[in-house]
Amino acid sequence: IGDNCRIEAGARVGAYTVLGTDVVVKADAVLERSVCHDHVYVGRGVRMRGTTIGGSADLRAHARFEEGAVVGDECFVGEHAVVNGGVKIYPFKAVEADAVVNSSIVWESRAARRLFGSRGIRGLANVDITAEVAVRAAMAYGTSLKRGSVVTTSRDTSRAARALKRAVIAGLNLAGANVEDVELATVPLTRFQVRNGESRGGITVRLAPNDPDSVELRFFDADGRDIDESAQRRIERLLSREDYRRAFAGDIGDIVFPPRSIEFYTAALEDAVDHARLQARQFKVVLDYSSGAASIVMPSVLAKLNAEVFAINPYASTPHSAEVDAREHEARLSELVRASASHLGAVISPDGEAIRLIDDTGHVLTDTEALLALVCLVAETIEHAHIALPVSVTRVAERLANERGAEVVWTKRSDAHLMEVASKGQVAFAGTARGCFIWPDFLPAYDATATLAKLLDLLAATGRALSSVVDALPRVHIVHETVPTPWERKGQVMRELVERATEHDLLLIDGVKVLRPDGWALVLPDPEEALTHVWAEADGDSTARQLAQEYARRIRQIIR
Repeated sequence: IGDNCRIEAGARVGAYTVLGTDVVVKADAVLERSVCHDHVYVGRGVRMRGTTIGGSADLRAHARFEEGAVVGDECFVGEHAVVNGGVKIYPFKAVEADAVVNSSIVWESRAARRLFGSRGIRGLANVDITAEVAVRAAMAYGTSLKRGSVVTTSRDTSRAARALKRAVIAGLNLAGANVEDVELATVPLTRFQVRNGESRGGITVRLAPNDPDSVELRFFDADGRDIDESAQRRIERLLSREDYRRAFAGDIGDIVFPPRSIEFYTAALEDAVDHARLQARQFKVVLDYSSGAASIVMPSVLAKLNAEVFAINPYASTPHSAEVDAREHEARLSELVRASASHLGAVISPDGEAIRLIDDTGHVLTDTEALLALVCLVAETIEHAHIALPVSVTRVAERLANERGAEVVWTKRSDAHLMEVASKGQVAFAGTARGCFIWPDFLPAYDATATLAKLLDLLAATGRALSSVVDALPRVHIVHETVPTPWERKGQVMRELVERATEHDLLLIDGVKVLRPDGWALVLPDPEEALTHVWAEADGDSTARQLAQEYARRIRQIIR
């Protein structure tokens, strides 16, 4: 035991354990046959056996280290984390609280307590998301399904996605699942194939939006929706235990390539709109495909709707889609809409889910304006329509819908929950303030191609121009702030805000939404980061900002 060590009462330092200088061992910690270098902090209740800990490491309460684990210099290991035997954590890495580490952390910067984020599994290509990670994730997903189930796979144009999708297919086959590979496809087309084929789920591999160095593995259920939290937990549990189903040689899954998937998708979308009405209107549209896979799907759709299309970036190309400058593309498209006297323009995201609209005057709609315009058109066209919206969307949407005889159904902010609500049969339209919209009569998931087709159908039905709808919209005043919040204090923040808001009505669908005479404020903890979000809406920007700052200040007081 070195100089200036502090070992609290109740701690147990066993035989063959070595402690360097300035090591702190808190109460109830147990160290057996382990080596801790200088300046290590060992938290309360930590368990380690046959472990080597580098200098200046910070090991928080109740972390556990199995035989043969090695933790490098200046690493951080959070509370209740588990580092399994033989794992090596290289210097300057962080392991989040409650994380279970089964493999060495060499290139990655951290080990997360949760594998899934809001858009599936995401990380740097070939660093965080390696072929080994892709195989294990696919095997865990295949294990969660029945033996012999069919899983649909797809990818975007990138080489990283192409390589990792092959690893995903291998993992599914080795777990006894058959694969239906649609190869290069948009996310909506993949969902459609899952929903209308024999698949029990799907996985798509793509570059992450706005980050060409990162990839995403996105998982779908049998209805083509994002898998829910219980399915995510099941996959994470199988991964942490490495409890995969390993098929015998004769039971390894097969790979098939379904024919005519785009043709079936096009035919279904054509049936979801008034084909004759659209053909008679003869819309002229300017489209920017953002060099994504939508350029493979949309031309056949628009051709059957008798639309005249001016296409920009019409070829699927990873370098071009990765270098997309949204503002530059929108400005260029706006000029083309005006110059060609087109009815509207649209920028399609590379994955085919999000859309940015430009009206016939060349005005680039904000995502909120696009949502409100679609709410108005749906409510005017469909009697007693039900419209699903996340709780963070402006209340103006509810007022506009109610004035036109429609009803708003409020949902959680998560994509999975919005898709679940949209799929229940009563909802005519669902959307977000992020440019993603759902048309449940066609597909209960985000689809930019369906949004464009449905928008043209609604404009044909009402005989209106998009600019006339946008010009009639009221102004919206919403402010968004974030407050850094430790993970362990998030529950306390929510609880105390509910207790203090006795004088106002509350909406507790997702987070705490306080309804006040001068507006509303929504406080919602971030599911992936140590943050709490605050949204506030009022009659003016300054009032909304004051309301958001008031609740941000309350959060800081609670966690202080």
